[in-house]
This record gives sequence, C-alpha cells and structure tokens, in this order.
Amino acid sequence: MISDVLVTPLKIIDTVGGNVMHAMKDNDIGYAGFGEAYFSIIGFNAIKAWKRHKEMTLNIVVPHGEIKFVLFDDRVKENCIFQEVLLSKNNYSRLTVPPMIWLGFQGIFPDNSILLNIADINHNPEEVDKKNIKEVNYNWEVF
Repeated sequence: MISDVLVTPLKIIDTVGGNVMHAMKDNDIGYAGFGEAYFSIIGFNAIKAWKRHKEMTLNIVVPHGEIKFVLFDDRVKENCIFQEVLLSKNNYSRLTVPPMIWLGFQGIFPDNSILLNIADINHNPEEVDKKNIKEVNYNWEVF
C-alpha cells in the first residue's frame, strides 16, 4: 500500500424504491475539506492516465459500473510499486488519494462507468502534473 492512500468501505442502504449510497461526511477519515465535487464517465476498456495533483486530495467513489484505479509514488525510487484498487457497487468503497500520488484508471464494466470525486480544493490546471500513458511502464489489460 502507498502511504496515506485509503480505501474506506461505504454503506449501501436498501430502501423501498431504490438504494441510498453513502459517499462522504465531513467527519470521515480522508475528508480534507470541500472545494468541488464532479462526476466523470469512462467507457469500457477506456484508460485515463496519468495525472498527479500537487495540492488536491481526491475522494473517489464509483456508484455505477466498475473501474480499476492504478496508483504509484515516484518519489520513492527504490521501492516504486503500483497499487491497484477496483471500485464498483460490489466493492463499494471510497478511494482517498493524497497529493503527489500518480493516478490512472480504466473502465472495466461492459458499459459506461461513473465516478464521483469529492475534492478538497477547486480544480486548478496549474497544480496538476500529467504524463502520457506510454511514459509509465504499466501493462493495462484489455477486458
């Protein structure tokens, strides 16, 4: 596990007419404040990689579909490993990604998947680092 990356199981409450799916409360571990919340959609086998926020803490939930997240910390040269996390309704959890951790993700559900990010600051393109997918030696599987 990468230091300070958290995977927190969340509750799904069965109710008549449809479920309630928790995402985040201000007293949850991983909550670092509120700047913005947004949804992102990713198609089957599509890959969005690589991005690293210098200041933003991400809190990601997948309420629909299934997404594989891949993280790494290149500041630890002698022990740089990939951490994989699958999020879906079957593994309903929140992924907390602190600043300076690289992140990529892939849709692995046979339809579109949706993620919700609850970020502690507003998006600012100046605080984001990006790499081309081919710059990182990670073997993305085709499902």
